[in-house]
Amino acid sequence: MVSPGSSRSGSLRAAARGGAAGPGSPRASSAAAALAALRRRWRWAPSGASPLERAAHALLLASAALVLGCALYLYVFRYVGRGGRAGLVADDGLGLGLGLGGEPCDVFDGAWVRDTTGRHPLYSSSECPFAERGFDCLANGRNDTGYLRWRWKPLRCDVPRFAARVALERLRGKRVVFVGDSMSRTQWESFICMLMTGVDDPRTVYEVNGNEITKTIRHLAVRFASHGLTVEFFRSVFLVQQRPAPRHAPKRVKCALRLDRMDNLSRRWVNSDVLIFNTGHWWTPTKLFDTGCYFQVGHSLKLGTSIDAGFKMALETWASWVQKRVDLNRTHVFFRTYEPSHWGDTSQKVCEVTEQPSSEAKGNDKSEFGAILADVVANMKVHIAVLNVTLMGAFRTDAHVGTWSYPPTILDCSHWCLPGVPDAWNELVLSYLLTNGWRNIAG
Repeated sequence: MVSPGSSRSGSLRAAARGGAAGPGSPRASSAAAALAALRRRWRWAPSGASPLERAAHALLLASAALVLGCALYLYVFRYVGRGGRAGLVADDGLGLGLGLGGEPCDVFDGAWVRDTTGRHPLYSSSECPFAERGFDCLANGRNDTGYLRWRWKPLRCDVPRFAARVALERLRGKRVVFVGDSMSRTQWESFICMLMTGVDDPRTVYEVNGNEITKTIRHLAVRFASHGLTVEFFRSVFLVQQRPAPRHAPKRVKCALRLDRMDNLSRRWVNSDVLIFNTGHWWTPTKLFDTGCYFQVGHSLKLGTSIDAGFKMALETWASWVQKRVDLNRTHVFFRTYEPSHWGDTSQKVCEVTEQPSSEAKGNDKSEFGAILADVVANMKVHIAVLNVTLMGAFRTDAHVGTWSYPPTILDCSHWCLPGVPDAWNELVLSYLLTNGWRNIAG
């Protein structure tokens, strides 16, 4: 049997001989002294030691191994991981990044926390000419400002702090396009207002056609001349074509939603660097069937097709279009999920805005739409990023337009005040672009 003591001393002697310092130098002498001390301290108990002494030595060695193992764990997963060199997680489009201890972090799994740093709100709506009057709750008479001072905090990581000048440099010479309904227009306005805080001369930011910001215009484009950046909005509430009723259709059919054809404006969405979609709020019986709008595929009307089935067919058409028409080597494609509303009744005549976020998720979240989107995206052959904001909005019963609309006779528990919740969506978009798709967001 080989003596543990002789084996350890032999290896230590070899290590001492392999040192870079010359014999007799102070460095070599101190190293030799240290090795001798280690040899005396860590040498296994002599053969004549009692069982109690042997047990004590074994416990000492086991404790040392545990301490070294913990130190190695902390170094690799906390120190190196924060530097973005270890524990990176492949992004699957569902918001996974690097979290605490190198574990995956879902940036959409979190909570609203009060911002005590003074950073929020990220801009003043009164100083941003692109914040639509209908969403500017302060200008429309809202007195409480607590709703402005909340930020989204993922449970296992932190969203990088928004810096307008850094974002503008990252987007220099780019084209950012938002496509969807009025919720998309709100996010577009928020995006512009956030970036404007980093512009030295506001006069260099303008709508390219001189248009006022209004819901009646299908295309709006704002130019940041100092950075060669254009941020555009296209109104396409269904993403697919809405056409007059086909010939010989039943009298109740006034228009047809062509589920197998993209909106005619879609040719103008390509050749962009960032492309952000949404749809959902117009997919209701009130906005479709009650107005005489039914589904069509090819030359056939689909009068018996449900809204959920029609929604899925439209998303499949969108997914096919993305795969065939969008240059994904250039363009980052996002799809934002449904944003919950908080109406007090089904007739949308009762709207009570709270002063604090709700402690639990509430509202109509259209979870069936989220499931359909997840299924469609899972079957795509290319990667797109899903902005899964549904849960984020479910807590914000305090942040809707409410009675502070324009004109003030309109109640609104669907749209959000600006500044507000859409700013958090844009913080996530920008963090995606700045952190390699959320893959190196650190806890």
